Amino acid sequence: MQPEYSSLSDAGRYRRNNEDAVLTDPARGIVVLADGMGGYNAGEVASAMAVEQIMRELVTSLEQAGSGASVRELRRAIEVCVGNANYAIYEAARTQAAYAGMGTTLVMAVLHGQTLLVGHAGDSRAYRWRKGVLRQLTRDHSLLQEQLDAGLITPEQAAVSPHRNLVTRALGVEDTVLLDVQAFAVIPGDTYLLCSDGLTDMMDDHEIADVLTAASQVKSRAEELIQSANANGGMDNITVALIQIAEVPKKSGIVAKLRG
Repeated sequence: MQPEYSSLSDAGRYRRNNEDAVLTDPARGIVVLADGMGGYNAGEVASAMAVEQIMRELVTSLEQAGSGASVRELRRAIEVCVGNANYAIYEAARTQAAYAGMGTTLVMAVLHGQTLLVGHAGDSRAYRWRKGVLRQLTRDHSLLQEQLDAGLITPEQAAVSPHRNLVTRALGVEDTVLLDVQAFAVIPGDTYLLCSDGLTDMMDDHEIADVLTAASQVKSRAEELIQSANANGGMDNITVALIQIAEVPKKSGIVAKLRG
């Protein structure tokens, strides 16, 4: 069975505009999610530019490379596509007054055989759900995370910090951006979650795990995550994308006995 994909984006309960954007290409195993920032509609522009340009260029790169592309080649293609999108957003913000100061966080994933490459900049996250255990795969590029790493605040203080949404890395802020790219081995039964901070600000890891435990269908999981974040406050735009790897079918007892 092919991996299943589902993505949803919601403005939340208090925001009139949705500055998040997400695109998926199941045929090529690509998911790109961005959370824009900036005045007026500039955040929407930055996130849309990011997901559309990265998806377009990465699809072209994958088609040119073919199925025999190595993980190293794919990693380089991701970095080039993100770099190009970053510069396009930076130039738009620099040259057009309406877009001054705009930028966007990014989290993306590319499924390549039994390997998932995850790239991110900012505080949009990727998680892995495996055998009942939720693990955060990305580390936030944020002031809050730096304070936590330095031991300046506790996790309890971080949960109520007024600085929780100050990112230290994003697309469009400078003419270049450093993208963290990691490779993970995929096994049957895995589910990978990409999300904006509108989800993780409203739900802790235990609550996210509860939703993934209760729902088994990929579409239902996406819907339940959005609904739960809104039920917990829905203070920001909420965007989720899921990649669900099929379980290996179990052999029936009759077949096993006949073969035995």
